[in-house]
Amino acid sequence: MIFGVIEMRSPGRVSLLFTKSSTKLKYILRRTGLGLCLAMTSLLTSCDDLFQYNPNEETLLEKERNLTAKNIERITQLSVSDTTRFILMGDSQRWYDECEEFVKSANQQKDISFVLHAGDISDFGLTQEFKWVNEIMTRLKYPYVTVIGNHDIVANGSATYRKMFGPLNYSFGFGHDRFIFINTNSREYAFDGSVPDIAWLKSQLADNPAKLNTIVVGHVPPFDADFDKNLEKPYTEALAGDPNVKFTLYGHQHRFYEGQFYDDGVNYHLTTSMGARGYMVITTWKGGYKVERVEF
Repeated sequence: MIFGVIEMRSPGRVSLLFTKSSTKLKYILRRTGLGLCLAMTSLLTSCDDLFQYNPNEETLLEKERNLTAKNIERITQLSVSDTTRFILMGDSQRWYDECEEFVKSANQQKDISFVLHAGDISDFGLTQEFKWVNEIMTRLKYPYVTVIGNHDIVANGSATYRKMFGPLNYSFGFGHDRFIFINTNSREYAFDGSVPDIAWLKSQLADNPAKLNTIVVGHVPPFDADFDKNLEKPYTEALAGDPNVKFTLYGHQHRFYEGQFYDDGVNYHLTTSMGARGYMVITTWKGGYKVERVEF
């Protein structure tokens, strides 16, 4: 059974507290000092512990804020060699148990510098979902960085993402590689021509005086129906027009995929979901790379 409490905090502001523990439920009632509440039982599933839901709140601890900048700082302090190994995983959504198993598997890999999360951190864009996944991901031995997914944008998700992680579009360099993270979730913006931001992408591609390997990371690949068809050609041509772009990385489709979808010299790699229990280990060197699929 799931015990629930509806807390009327103020007009128009409602919190839902859920727990499987009747003892914890009594504690909640004492702690909140509720003058009016409704205790209810439900056959809801997938709720293993207490959480609070209020779509109007994005409450984060200081350690849960600005994670992108904090983790990039950790990455830039790592030793650089002639090869870089990192992990690409994605679509954690509600697969918390599987995400925990991923962390155990990832921590057994050798010579990993960092982990890339290819988006859909959450399922419904709820703050608590982001917090749960981050709690799991912080058990990694490595820093992790993210790109926003379409599920992360719904509700107040994009606002929470900005507070918890940072900008939706950003880039950083490490060793011989330059990573460009770009919001490609066009459908959530009604295909209005603003996402992905092609002008920003082109400016990032051009800002590469050292001619580093350039790796573009998004959530929705350009050949997916959730990508703005009016921007598909400008996007793919921008990638193909840069000789430093050999491959690009995505999630979203919950499957492994790799190939030159546009026959233009750029390889597209998709990692599968945590529900499918898989991820990629990618090794790069100047002018080349290798991709390994891992199942756990």
